[in-house]
Amino acid sequence: MRLTLTYICLILISFSAVAQDSILIKKALKFQEKINHEFKDSLESPLPKEDFKAFKTLDFFPIDTNLVVKAKFVRTPSESPFIMETTTERKPVYIKYGEAHFMLEDEEFVLNIYQSQQLITDPKYANYLFLPFTDNSNGEDSYAGGRYLDLKIPKNDVIVLDFNQAYNPYCAYSGKYSCPIPPEDNHISLAIHAGVKNYAKKEKDTITN
Repeated sequence: MRLTLTYICLILISFSAVAQDSILIKKALKFQEKINHEFKDSLESPLPKEDFKAFKTLDFFPIDTNLVVKAKFVRTPSESPFIMETTTERKPVYIKYGEAHFMLEDEEFVLNIYQSQQLITDPKYANYLFLPFTDNSNGEDSYAGGRYLDLKIPKNDVIVLDFNQAYNPYCAYSGKYSCPIPPEDNHISLAIHAGVKNYAKKEKDTITN
């Protein structure tokens, strides 16, 4: 009887894990669909005209549910606003809003999470947080200048970092943009093979690395 109950519990746990993975995969696919839609929109796309005409899809790493991380969120009040370095002379003002503490491949990491002092004046972005980061895939499989994650202010001390939704700054596609440069503290000493890959053209009009 005991073995039967154990077997049933294992099956239920397995089903639960599969169901959870399915939800995470759907979220990643929705992100891919959304960003591709933006790139196909002539009013929103960061692509130069010559690239826009040939665009079909961005190139993504395979979805990896192991790179959806539940991090401990630590609020850091009383931080002073600062100017985040960009690829141009633009001087956007941010504030460090908190920290994400997490384990990945048996290593512990802490990434700083920021809030734009300009965007919070817009009610649409009042809940918006920004996590720029670099990792060991930059310059090879992913954009050399690092990538971004968009987050929302968490309701408790847990914040989910879904690296399958990591995307390139617009500077990866055109030199006409001014993009925040991820601070040195926000480096992950692993190759994060998730999210949007580096930008380049294939001979057959697709984007790949």
